[in-house]
Amino acid sequence: MSLSLITVNVGAPSLDRARRQLRWLADRPEDVLILTETKATAGSQFLADAFAAAGYDVTFPQHASGELGVMIVSKSSTTPDPLSAAMDYLPSRAVGIVVDTTDGPLRVAGAYVPSRDTSVNKTARKKTWIQRFQEALESTASDAPLLLLGDLNVLEPTHTPPHSGQFAPFEYGFYTGLTERHGLVDLFRHLHPGRVEHSWARRADLGYRYDHAHGSRALAERLTACEYVHETRDFGSDGARLTDHSGLTVCLTLTAASPLLTSDPAMAATHGEPEPTLF
Repeated sequence: MSLSLITVNVGAPSLDRARRQLRWLADRPEDVLILTETKATAGSQFLADAFAAAGYDVTFPQHASGELGVMIVSKSSTTPDPLSAAMDYLPSRAVGIVVDTTDGPLRVAGAYVPSRDTSVNKTARKKTWIQRFQEALESTASDAPLLLLGDLNVLEPTHTPPHSGQFAPFEYGFYTGLTERHGLVDLFRHLHPGRVEHSWARRADLGYRYDHAHGSRALAERLTACEYVHETRDFGSDGARLTDHSGLTVCLTLTAASPLLTSDPAMAATHGEPEPTLF
């Protein structure tokens, strides 16, 4: 048996786009979905309600007005991870759950790191969040393995293309610190040391690998696959796409111990909406 997860930046979706995203997510085989760039709006709430109505375990913390965050959806029963309570700055951007497996508890954390521009305020905001997040990781460290997924809004120092000058030392330090300070392995790089992949692109030849999966070394030994899913960025027949980010999947040789009885969330959402009228 295996345990699979996917992280996707859903881009604070409108209600219409959330409906299309739900149809795509409902067909995915993964056991746990980590949805980043959620927002306290109708689109994100629609996703949360649809999955909850279909029997999924949904962790969707309260978002401050205008603030962005993370939602975690699971086909197995979960409990809150201490990481969530330890975050005291922009807390909706870091969410943690614990999934029981036949090998013991697995900590799963989703993160949506703030982006920034050249302004002093946004730079300070990102730096402060990263500092608080690292402190929360340290204060909640345990023997249970940790899997961190999400849009980290940072690149590896050896990124191709290099995007020289766009990122500050503290941003690269955050990426390297996940391994050097917190003992988490870049799972994609663990399997694909030299592969060039981008999860977001301003244009085809100018891509960024923003979306990441890092895991404890014990999880790296259980890793069977870690791949980007680029179809989320494809334009459909209506000229729209699900999101401007690629998804990232992780598959581990673990078995969930408390699976839930779930149904099709797309159908659950349809049944929960009012019937159309002629007048």
